[in-house]
Amino acid sequence: MRTLSSVLGNSQRLDGGAMFGNAPKAMWEAWIPPDDKNRIPLACRCLLVRDGGRNVLLEAGIGAFFDPTLRERYGVVEDRHVLVESLAALGIAPDQIDVVVLSHLHFDHAGGLLTAFGEPRQLVFSKASYVVGAEAWARAKAPHARDRASFIPGLCYLIEATGRLELVSGDTSRVLGDGFTFHRNAGLT
Repeated sequence: MRTLSSVLGNSQRLDGGAMFGNAPKAMWEAWIPPDDKNRIPLACRCLLVRDGGRNVLLEAGIGAFFDPTLRERYGVVEDRHVLVESLAALGIAPDQIDVVVLSHLHFDHAGGLLTAFGEPRQLVFSKASYVVGAEAWARAKAPHARDRASFIPGLCYLIEATGRLELVSGDTSRVLGDGFTFHRNAGLT
C-alpha cells in the first residue's frame, strides 16, 4: 500500500515581483500582501511517499543550512530544521528515509538535505539513496553563471560520497522500481 503525506519544510519570504513575474503588483498584492520589503511568504513543502516498507521523500526544501547573514538575504524564516520536525510528527526519523528524489539541486529544493547551521555539515538522511535527473545533476556540477549562486557548494560531493546516487536519464529509476515514472521538464515546475 502506498500513502502520500505533504510535509512542511522551512519557509521563506521572497520578493513578490520576482515571484509573480510579469504581473503588476496591484494584481497580486490583494491576493497575498507583501511585507515592508515587498516579500511574500512561501512554503517549501515536500512529499513523503510511504511505499510498503519504504519511505521516499520527494524534494527536501530549503532547510536551515544558511548562516544568519544568508538566511536573512534569502528570507528563510526559521533557524531550525522544520522538515526534520515535520517528519518526526509523522513518526519518521531522518535515518528512516530510504530514498530522496530531487527535481534539481537549487538550494530551495535541496538545502533540506543538510544539517542546520552550527552543526557539522553533513547529510541529514544518512541512510538514503539519492535519485536525481542526469541533466539536473550535470547542471549542478557545472552551473551556468546565471544560477551558480542557487547551488550549494560541496553538496554534490556529499551525495556522491554516499555511494547511493542514481542519475536518471529515462523515465524509470532502478532504485525506486516499478510504480514510479519520471517526466522531465526544462522549467521550474
